[in-house]
Amino acid sequence: MKKILSVVFVSVLVMVAKNSEAQATNPAIKIGVFDLELMVQAMPGYSTVDSLVRSYEQDTLMAERQIFESEYQRLDSTYKVDSAAGKSATMLNYTKQQLQQMAFNLVYWQQIAQNKSDGKRAALSQPLYEKAAAAYKKVLDTKKYALVLKPNTYELGTTIDNLFPMVCKEMGIPCPPELGGEAGQQGSGVKPKTP
Repeated sequence: MKKILSVVFVSVLVMVAKNSEAQATNPAIKIGVFDLELMVQAMPGYSTVDSLVRSYEQDTLMAERQIFESEYQRLDSTYKVDSAAGKSATMLNYTKQQLQQMAFNLVYWQQIAQNKSDGKRAALSQPLYEKAAAAYKKVLDTKKYALVLKPNTYELGTTIDNLFPMVCKEMGIPCPPELGGEAGQQGSGVKPKTP
């Protein structure tokens, strides 16, 4: 037991010594605020993504739902006619399984459509994410931030850097006011300092 306590004590001393050394070489830990999702949504090309997703929802997903509804009605009628005609149990079971699948699709249509819409949005916005992520990584590598928080996760009076304008500059696009550009406010009403 004494050996274990001695090892723990020595380990704590080593960690305290390393922490003290780190603080001596870097007295101020750099903290920033950034959210990749917000950055992508504020990028100029995102309005096109939004428009294409809305079009996809109206044209493709609405048509798919109508197909499910008409297929459900057709299978329901077929099942009733085949039952009355005394068709084989195998044929009735097959039709019943297809009918149940169509019913499942209709019952869970909201989730199915949302998943498809989210997938379409992700595919269309992938180039924007890649561009923003590359610029964000470059800013992090250059400025050496120790911690990056999402907006609304810090308290008033906290000194943190707003990374949105730096990432926008790296991408060569104007920073929207809602992300801290030109008289913009950030997060919980506190404007983080911009280096």
